Amino acid sequence: MPEATGILSKDTTLGYKPTTEAADYTIIGDVQEVPELGGKVDKVDVTTLADSSKRYIQGLTDPGDLAFKFLYDNSSAAANFRILKGLETAGTIVPFEVTYAHDTKHDFTASVQVSMDSTKTGEALTFTANLTLNSKITVVSPT
Repeated sequence: MPEATGILSKDTTLGYKPTTEAADYTIIGDVQEVPELGGKVDKVDVTTLADSSKRYIQGLTDPGDLAFKFLYDNSSAAANFRILKGLETAGTIVPFEVTYAHDTKHDFTASVQVSMDSTKTGEALTFTANLTLNSKITVVSPT
C-alpha cells in the first residue's frame, strides 16, 4: 500500500447559495480558517438496576457553531463581509459547501452571525462568521 503524502489546505473554499434554487455555489473569498466539521456524539446512559456496569448508546451529534475566520473585505457588494453580513441581516438559512483541494466537500444549511475579531497595532483586520447548523453535514467524496 502506498504511503500517504498528505494534502495541503491550499485552495480550500467556502461557498453558499443565495437561494436553495440556485444551481451553483458562490465562493466567499478570503477564508483563513475552517473549523472542525463533524462533531461529537453524545452518549446516553441506559444502565438499569440489574446491570453490573454502566451501559450506553449513541445519542445525537452536536457539531456546535462552525466558526469560519476571514480576512476582512468590505470594499464592494461582492466583498466577503458584505455577503455574510447580508445573510445575517436577512436571517435566512442557506446552503453552504466547504470544498477541499482534493474535491472532498461538506454540504450543510445554516444561518449566519458575523463578528469583528479583536485586533492590535500592525495586524490585518479579520472577522468571524459563526454558522449555526440547520441540517446534517453531508460528506461528498470525489468520484
